[in-house]
Amino acid sequence: MKDVANRAGVSTATVSRVLNGHAAPTEQTRTRVLAAIDELGYRPNALARSLRMHSTKTLGLIVSDLLNPFFAEIARAVEDEARAHGYCVVFGNADESAEQQATYVRTLLDRRVDGLLVCPATDDGGWVAEVTESGVPLVLLDRTVDGSTAPVVRVDGTEALRELAASLVATGHERIGVIAGPANTSTGRERLDAFSAALAELGRRPRPEHVLHGDFRRASGAAAAAALMSLPERPSVLVAMDNLMGLGALEELRGRGLVVPRDVGLAVYDDQPWFPLLDPPITVIAQPTVAMGGAAARSLLALIAGEQPADVRLTARLVSRGSCGEAGLVSERASSPFNTAVRTRPTSVSEEDS
Repeated sequence: MKDVANRAGVSTATVSRVLNGHAAPTEQTRTRVLAAIDELGYRPNALARSLRMHSTKTLGLIVSDLLNPFFAEIARAVEDEARAHGYCVVFGNADESAEQQATYVRTLLDRRVDGLLVCPATDDGGWVAEVTESGVPLVLLDRTVDGSTAPVVRVDGTEALRELAASLVATGHERIGVIAGPANTSTGRERLDAFSAALAELGRRPRPEHVLHGDFRRASGAAAAAALMSLPERPSVLVAMDNLMGLGALEELRGRGLVVPRDVGLAVYDDQPWFPLLDPPITVIAQPTVAMGGAAARSLLALIAGEQPADVRLTARLVSRGSCGEAGLVSERASSPFNTAVRTRPTSVSEEDS
């Protein structure tokens, strides 16, 4: 700063005002300071500024799997919202590993981020105490962990899963296979429980051998589909509780020469831009990923500002496209055993407001 002040012929206080966005004595003075900064290649020491201002203007975001398009879309929405408020985002990919997640938590705390957004890899919340002790604000995204009191931003897919169950039963499916997520994640358990309960109401409780667990990865979806399609009484439709597992299941079905939905139906939890472009287009339960990311960033910024934001719960929706053989059969309210129409746009007030 002294070098810049000498080059511009001003005081270091004036340089500081320009750097911090305050008005300079004159516009000409501001121009001279900026020119001197450019000529000298001056860059403020971010670490020194953070120590003095007690803020780095950075947020940490740890996602379960950055290769999963669901989390990639959320990460983009978080970044957009953070940038609009003058913050940068540092990303960490837990790779669905509790150990890798703990490493990133410690690393980001060491980097003095102003707040943390974490999509937990598992139910294990041992790392939460470390964040709490550091005093860094924390918001959980998509999943919960044991013992945490941090605000949570998540999506409720219960009603959409009930509508999917009603759609499959109305179409005549009796043997419904489920590729569930890991039992040690809240989303893995909740989606399976909600779907199983909806089917039970309709007299179609899944057979135990028709329910397999994957790990939210493509390979596990393919392996589960292979096992289910090898059963003596194989399912007439598969429901994959994650987009990557659904992609793996589709890959396995096509590898076996099975045609969707003629030979076996397929529905997937989570939508992706290419799902409507496939032949046939894939029936999905779509989550409001952009709204999730934006809401999570706003909750974290509110915590940083000293506020106490409430949990945010958005609503998923069923988008029927024909991959289960249900096209045109359940579009009217009267056709559903639950007397609910298949929705094609969100109706949750909280989602639309987000």
